[in-house]
Amino acid sequence: MDTRTSPIRLRLSQLREVLAREGVHALLVPSADPHLSEYLPERWQGRQWLSGFTGSMGTLVVAVDRAALFADSRYWVQAEAELDGSGIDLVRIPTGNSSLHVDWLAQNVPAGATVAVDGQVLGLAAAKALRSALDAAGVHLRTDLDLLAAIWPDRPALPVQPVYEHRAPQAATTRRDKLAALRDAMARHGATHHFVSTVDDIAWITNLRGSDVPYNPVFLAHLLLDTGGGTLFVGAGKIAAALERELGADGLRLAPYADASGALAALREGSVLLVDPKRITLGLRERVAAGVRVVEAINPSTLAKSRKSAAEAGFVREAMAEDGAAMCEFYAWFEAALARGERLTELSVDERLTAERAKRSGFVGLSFNTIAGFAANGAMPHYRATEESHAVIEVRPGEGSLLLIDSGGQYLGGTTDITRVWPIGAPTAAMKRDYTLVLKGTMNLSRARFPRGTSSPMLDSLARAPLWAEGLEFGHGTGHGVGYFLNVHEGPQSISKAIPDATMAMEPGMITSIEPGLYRPGLWGVRIENLVLNVPAATDGEFGEFLEFETLTLCPIDTRCIERSLLRADEIAWLNAYHATVRERLAPRVGGAALAWLIARTQAI
Repeated sequence: MDTRTSPIRLRLSQLREVLAREGVHALLVPSADPHLSEYLPERWQGRQWLSGFTGSMGTLVVAVDRAALFADSRYWVQAEAELDGSGIDLVRIPTGNSSLHVDWLAQNVPAGATVAVDGQVLGLAAAKALRSALDAAGVHLRTDLDLLAAIWPDRPALPVQPVYEHRAPQAATTRRDKLAALRDAMARHGATHHFVSTVDDIAWITNLRGSDVPYNPVFLAHLLLDTGGGTLFVGAGKIAAALERELGADGLRLAPYADASGALAALREGSVLLVDPKRITLGLRERVAAGVRVVEAINPSTLAKSRKSAAEAGFVREAMAEDGAAMCEFYAWFEAALARGERLTELSVDERLTAERAKRSGFVGLSFNTIAGFAANGAMPHYRATEESHAVIEVRPGEGSLLLIDSGGQYLGGTTDITRVWPIGAPTAAMKRDYTLVLKGTMNLSRARFPRGTSSPMLDSLARAPLWAEGLEFGHGTGHGVGYFLNVHEGPQSISKAIPDATMAMEPGMITSIEPGLYRPGLWGVRIENLVLNVPAATDGEFGEFLEFETLTLCPIDTRCIERSLLRADEIAWLNAYHATVRERLAPRVGGAALAWLIARTQAI
């Protein structure tokens, strides 16, 4: 490739001209926006536009003489293909939270040279770590430049979709009560003001929802609370007059989206501002007036929204039943179509499964891109089929294959996320072994009991132990928090190899995924995922409160892929009890072929 045939190489060439003009040796392009979101509006898809890599996570560095993209194991195969011929090196990192790009900059940028990054999309905590490493290497850091603006002429504008209210009964706690609880938390920190930028926190606090970010029912906004009211900085025209009056009745004023930084600069001397250093950008933090005392702590709303109330948990169970019924309808159709010899593709899976979910009560949309990976495609954890590149699902002569489907929906009463693996033809002994070991990991963690307040990363090894015992491993986290009709990935808990901190304590009401996996590049992938709810465990209390998991997800786990000799009696009992619950909960919601499929797939083993 050259600049005449590769738009990526042309963009990199144009960027390097800008770097030379500004006296900058390297530009850091994180996957971030001014709200530090995981999933980004198109305007802030600069890393994707500049590199061609479409994965949801990754960090790009473009220097005057080389370029590198940093991605974790979920994206290695995808990144290799998408970066091919671009002139960008793939740097494999161990986890999505790795700071390897910081070390790379410190080692590869000459002393005295300058690294630039747009401070408006760089997290405050990340900025501190970056500045410390570069200072030690004698490298200067500039955060006042948006260099992409000079080379991205058709950069998308801000989204303009309307904001709407998440209403009762599913919105089980009123906006007024949430605001009152936040002000109590502010008082405990001695704060007169609290600034919130993370869009899922703002949506939760205000009981508002939107569609500015694909698959996440959120909207772009900042929120500045004081002891008596607050200001919601949001795009003009996004909130209707009637809803604005309702917000006003709860003490919330509206202001233009662009005015948020000015409001921080205008805070009076002597004010005390509460901010979350992991959830505010450097650019916004630097706007705070010098006479304002800043208290850094996790957003109280981040902790509060992670703990679903009893009423919310009830609506989530209902959403899970609707979701499970949709999957019964889909899988009954799919297996029948496959048996008839119909031409089925990974795209067919996405289309039909989405259509079945759309028929269910309370459905709003998908919670993420459906991952339907057949055979070797299933070995890419974040694979996505496209019109240009997808597989036909078929029984191949003389061999079986596996189909991995990871999907989820947004319902007014909750957010779902489920992964199942199905045999296409007769699975081989090696496939059955991999599948069963992953299932053992799912069950091992699902059956855990642990003291309340246990740091969530401490639970990670429970899901990995059956795989580790066989010398096997997977490169992604075991579990992420899940929102309530909000982001499918939600903190602060994370069942992973993350370094624990105090905010990761497991508390009642948290919803988390359990999703160990095993991937054979070029062959197949296995991942079995359920969502679970932290509930009190019945103990005598002598050693304090204990929690256990209630499995929320309702869908059969295919038993045709199981190597039964690898399961203990207690594991078989757990699986049979789970399938009995699935059959009991879903049977009243389906009929005909879907009911017959449900009964067949939930038979005890």
